Amino acid sequence: MKTDFLALPDDILLSIDKPERYIGHEVNAVIKDPDKVDVRFVMCFPDVYEIGMSHLGIQILYDMFNAFEDTWCERVYSPWVDLDRIMREKHIPLFGLESQQPVKDCDFLGITIQYEMCYTNILQILDLAQIPLLAKERTWDVPIVIGGGPCTYNPEPIADFFDLFYIGEGETQYRNLLDLYKECRAREATREEFLHLAGRIPGIYAPSLYETTYKEDGTIASFDPLYEDLPRKIRKEAVTDLSDTYYPMKPVVPYIKCTQDRVVLEIMRGCMRGCRFCQAGELYRPVRERSPEVLKKYAMEMLKNTGHEEISLSSLSSSDYTHLPELLDFLLAECSKRHINISLPSLRIDAFSLDVMSKVQDVRKTSLTFAPEAGSQRLRDVINKGLSEEVILAGAKEAFEGGWTRVKLYFMLGHPGETVEDIYGIGDLANKIAALFFETVPKDKRVNGKVQIVVSTSFFVPKPFTAFQWAPQCTKDEFIEKAYTCRQGITQQLNQKSIKYNWHEADVSVLEGVLARGDRRLGDVIRRAYEKGCFYDAWSEYYHHDKWMEAFAECGVDPDFYTIRTRGDDEIFPWDFLSCGVNKDFLLKEWHRAQRGEVTPNCSEKCSGCGAASFGVGICFTARS
Repeated sequence: MKTDFLALPDDILLSIDKPERYIGHEVNAVIKDPDKVDVRFVMCFPDVYEIGMSHLGIQILYDMFNAFEDTWCERVYSPWVDLDRIMREKHIPLFGLESQQPVKDCDFLGITIQYEMCYTNILQILDLAQIPLLAKERTWDVPIVIGGGPCTYNPEPIADFFDLFYIGEGETQYRNLLDLYKECRAREATREEFLHLAGRIPGIYAPSLYETTYKEDGTIASFDPLYEDLPRKIRKEAVTDLSDTYYPMKPVVPYIKCTQDRVVLEIMRGCMRGCRFCQAGELYRPVRERSPEVLKKYAMEMLKNTGHEEISLSSLSSSDYTHLPELLDFLLAECSKRHINISLPSLRIDAFSLDVMSKVQDVRKTSLTFAPEAGSQRLRDVINKGLSEEVILAGAKEAFEGGWTRVKLYFMLGHPGETVEDIYGIGDLANKIAALFFETVPKDKRVNGKVQIVVSTSFFVPKPFTAFQWAPQCTKDEFIEKAYTCRQGITQQLNQKSIKYNWHEADVSVLEGVLARGDRRLGDVIRRAYEKGCFYDAWSEYYHHDKWMEAFAECGVDPDFYTIRTRGDDEIFPWDFLSCGVNKDFLLKEWHRAQRGEVTPNCSEKCSGCGAASFGVGICFTARS
């Protein structure tokens, strides 16, 4: 089906910013005849188009769904604030980009949830789509609303708004879910019966079919399914063979510049490093690699099908990909002939990585990134960062000798057990790196005569399925005091003029902490905040802290309950009914090791028995000795 119909008339398109966000029909967009498919699925990223279009997960699922002959998958993103206002005023229903038809007329609305601060944007999507916000108020007249992504590893704060959640990697069970849906609709089953049967599919969680009870102190007493045939613990889904699964050979090419205008080549999933603050490092275990031969084929095919002039290697720790030298040799040879740039995020800074970056950068080498995360070696051991000051300084020296003149340093403030001395260590380390530049690079070879060290600090947010899920979070005032102490420590350094300091918003970090470890009682708060006008909370210019605090007060919910208290070893967490493969006993052991400042080896050095071996694949079975 090909249509020139647009959901928005010309007068509206000409009155809003970047109308290309809403017209669809981009290069490689999939158009099908709606009368020739059985299931229509709309995939949503609850943020602005430019960010959502850059998300690899949606590209993979879009490709997979559209490979099914009986299914048509479209896309939708959060309308920007200008169009949001017009759609409400004129009662225009939210529409899929491909068909330009209302989302509410489709069978499924799938929402990927990457960040807690997008929760009110989920309600914006539902509201504009004219879908009841609460799942219990929906009928077959509106789509099944299903959530996926990292935030679904604690779905409880938003459980009231979803019919289903898909826990884990989407390539494995969606076909079974779609077949069940078709079978239930064909025999005119009730919506409730479909949800019950869906909840029996591995990795699928139907929140309306589970019940929470609470103790007098507000902690959870029990979490139980309402039916005996539903699992008490839902295990995440994981792809066992990355070299033999869906991947978008023809990703959609946007009309406008997006966050990542490039071919994205996912080389591996998972991370072996075991940083105790890092949720992704636990959620995506075990480490699984794609074969270099498959990646070479993917790279050439995707470049041909998109016209992009850059290719990026995607993973949590690219340096740990065992076939990186072979893959890079191939890409360097092929991309140089085609004048294609290569981007290598997530590299550890060592001699090999610097040599690689020297080869792939065809512009002046100006910026290099280190992520020490903590200012002292003591605290880096607490968080199990696996990075020593000696390694950092050696990497910086290699970089300066190789022509780099700008270094970015990323830290977190507020780690468990952090002291003033640890914070002052941030300025001290930045000063040592600046001094190293002047010692290493002769005056006549210094670009612009000096080095620039950019220190950026974010605030620590404890996340589910990490060793720090038991830890208290700092208050807003404590965070601000820590940022002030960090700035003070930098201004006392000899090379302070070479050091620039940036820090994150404290208000947003505290709210993120509440939502990250919250339970179902937060659903009313999220809804109330949305009703007060909160959405695009991830954008500082649209974040309204006062409205959020009003919502907490009006709902009788104390945000401090979710942030500042230390959890007991035996407390039941809102997410304990889920399993990401890494077991709670292992995480608790890591929490106690952190308190003692003990380091745990990474997976390639020694297996620590985290539980991820239960998937039967990956580094658990191929770790180098």
